[in-house]
Order: sequence, then structure tokens, then C-alpha cells
Amino acid sequence: MRHHLLDLQPFIRAIPDFPKPGILFRDISPLLRSPKAMTEVLDRLGRFCDQVQPDLIVGIESRGFIIGTPLALKQNLGFVPVRKPGKLPGEVIGVDYALEYGTDRLEIQADALDTPKRVLVVDDLLATGGTAAATCRLIAEAGGTVAGVAVVIELAGLKGRQNLPTDSPVESLLTYP
Repeated sequence: MRHHLLDLQPFIRAIPDFPKPGILFRDISPLLRSPKAMTEVLDRLGRFCDQVQPDLIVGIESRGFIIGTPLALKQNLGFVPVRKPGKLPGEVIGVDYALEYGTDRLEIQADALDTPKRVLVVDDLLATGGTAAATCRLIAEAGGTVAGVAVVIELAGLKGRQNLPTDSPVESLLTYP
């Protein structure tokens, strides 16, 4: 077991006024460029995975794919993508969810969770929790159970954790106000 944890903070870049004025965007690109930092992320999320014992990793489009796929491989688990409408072949199950202005939709292949599956939801960022909460609803509709939610960054001031199922643990590696 490793005792020395790499500080991930220097691998997150703050970009003001992106994607619109007043937003401080937390960019994981420097983290993705560092094999050492990515290994640390996967090790830490792997320990959480060991605690919650999922059968599958579900990644949310699109940066959830970047974190979730290598995590699934490292943990010897399958990976299932949750995508925007019209991106998945075959029969899909979808849920609509509210955005600040309007609605959006997420979909999963209808047979992705055919047998009851415990899944770990993975994404890069937890902000208001709308997308993660919609993904949790989608998993339930597809016949799965949310074992937990894991993110690299949580923007705690937006209280997204409060919108997630209370019976599912949430792991965030970095927290910003």
C-alpha cells in the first residue's frame, strides 16, 4: 500500500471566464498529460472502488470516459458509457433532466445492465449534480443499482452532492469552494 500521495492540485488549471463570463473552469488537461498524476487518480479511485464493490463502471460523456475506462481496466471491470442522445447504437433507455435553462437527455444501451448490476458512476467533475443525478436515475431505470459516485473534482459550493442518492457514497479527490 502506498503511503505517499501525490498532490493533484498542481495538475488542475483554473481558466477564468470559460465557457462564459463569470465561470472559473477547472481544467484537468494538465492532469491527463501526466502519467504520474493519472496513476495517482486511478490508484485513489481504485481504493474507493474496492470499498463500494461495483460490478461495472459507468462513465458520463465525455470526460467520464477518460477517467472511467482506465479505472475499469485497472479494477478488471467492464465499462458502460452514458451518452447524449443519438450517440449509442441499438435500443436505448433515456432520461431527461433540467438544466439552468432548458433540458438535456442522457441515454444508456437498454441491455447494458441486463442482469442486476452494482455500478460506480465516474465523471471528472461534480458541480450542481444534475448530470450525475440523471445518470443515477438512468441506472435505476435500466435495472442497476448505484454503488457510488466518483469524481476527480467537486465544486462544493454548488451543492451537487445533495442532488445525488443519499444511500450512495460519493468520492471526490479534489474539492473547491
